[in-house]
Amino acid sequence: MKLDELVVCEQCDLLQRQALLEPGGTAMCGRCGNVLFRSQPRGLERSLVFSLTSAALFLISNSFPIVSISSQGLTNSTTLLDAAERLVSDGIPSIAFLVFITTFLMPALEITALIYLLLPVKLGRLPPHLNLAFRLIYLVKPWAMVEVFMMGLLVTITKLNAFASVTPDIALASFVLLMISVTAAAANFDPHTFWRRVDELKQVEGAS
Repeated sequence: MKLDELVVCEQCDLLQRQALLEPGGTAMCGRCGNVLFRSQPRGLERSLVFSLTSAALFLISNSFPIVSISSQGLTNSTTLLDAAERLVSDGIPSIAFLVFITTFLMPALEITALIYLLLPVKLGRLPPHLNLAFRLIYLVKPWAMVEVFMMGLLVTITKLNAFASVTPDIALASFVLLMISVTAAAANFDPHTFWRRVDELKQVEGAS
């Protein structure tokens, strides 16, 4: 039995032979029932499309104001980075750092890593340091908390409405779409299919 025919369950470490799946099928662990991999026709292509969409939405989300607050004739608008800067000015840099890491830096790294891996493979090339970029996706994923930020922001807007007029701006809608797009990119990224594509490209490069 060849090593590339085997797959290890991430939950119970059971070593199993890879099953041949129909398009759309799912391989599950025979011991614990954990999903081992899925057969997603054109899944990597969809993941790339969603990743590129996420990159565009990320730029919009961080370039335009999230909300505009009007009170007593004064109107103030703020972006995500402006909010983090104001937290530093207010003497709570630890919260500002947490906001910056979880809602800006980590999502940016995740989106960049996906595009870095998927775009060259789509073009028939292997990106350098692909192992590092692959690990980066799973390293930053638990810290990319755009959805948590959105929940907190919606609660804040609801409470502020009692004291001022709060108007959602373009970045708020963009953040909602970004959350959906990043989730779709990750859901369509199948590591099993990705590494099979990598092996195929290595064979092509070796033959040439």
